[in-house]
Amino acid sequence: MKRMLKKIRVTPLAFESLGVRSMCTYVETPDVRILLDAGVSLGPRRFGLPPHPREYQALRSCRERILNYAEKADVITVSHYHFDHHTPSYTDWAYNWSSAEIAEKIYRGKILFIKSYRSMVNFSQRRRGWMFLQTGGSHAERIEVADNRSFRFGDTKISFSEPVFHGSENSPLGWVIMATITHNGERLLFAPDVQGPISNRTLQIILSERPNLLILGGPPIYLADYRVKSENIQSAMRNIRKIAEEIPTTILDHHLLRDEGWRRLVEPAYETASRIGHKILTAADFIGEENRLLEARRSRLYEEEPPSREFMKWARQHPRRRKTVKPPI
Repeated sequence: MKRMLKKIRVTPLAFESLGVRSMCTYVETPDVRILLDAGVSLGPRRFGLPPHPREYQALRSCRERILNYAEKADVITVSHYHFDHHTPSYTDWAYNWSSAEIAEKIYRGKILFIKSYRSMVNFSQRRRGWMFLQTGGSHAERIEVADNRSFRFGDTKISFSEPVFHGSENSPLGWVIMATITHNGERLLFAPDVQGPISNRTLQIILSERPNLLILGGPPIYLADYRVKSENIQSAMRNIRKIAEEIPTTILDHHLLRDEGWRRLVEPAYETASRIGHKILTAADFIGEENRLLEARRSRLYEEEPPSREFMKWARQHPRRRKTVKPPI
């Protein structure tokens, strides 16, 4: 599947369908090698439980994959400053598998295209963005604030959207930037954390780009009627169906796959896509791997594969202590 585009090569590295929180993707054209959103995380607690050892194995594996592809990359993007979309420079083996050394390896000598941390940003991401530039980002060869800007590498153009909402209109989570990579008439659009999109304005931007391949963050249905209004989830589902009508191939993943019942809710979009010869895939589907919804299955994993006594002893430590010591997996 990763050869679906003839000139733009796309390799998903870390997604919920691969067992972690992330949308990290490697993209290569004849002109430039791009690593989109080089972050990966685990959900701290689900179903009253910390991550299972299987989740830590996936986290470690995905982090190693990101490091390997970062070595190849010329450009790394930061769509926003959540830790599943960029790598912090502090030591945290509990949730991000991160350290100052890891961040330096990823960002050293790279061209960074980043979301502005000064405008269209909430307080939390403003602080994290500033900190990133003082730490991991300081190792970059060049840093460009990318909001609503375009950059060219030979016959490849990388264009970034205006800041769009992280989910619903006026979301307290702030804004993100989407990236479109164009080469030789082919167009890839990377739309992280737009959550469906919920916003109709974001949908309009996505459709106006007319991508051959869209990498899309779905809505957080596991938070429905808790942190996300049900009408926003319904709006996201309608917009996914519109996308299925217009865009030939969509990789649909991220927040959506934190719930095992995700496929049932988007079945109308799958039916629409199938009827007109379009495709909706998870990142795992795209690379021919099995979907591994580990966070969504966390409670079952604890029942079916009880962790070792050593792991549970580690997991019961104070969170600050857990971050400094790798889990016994």
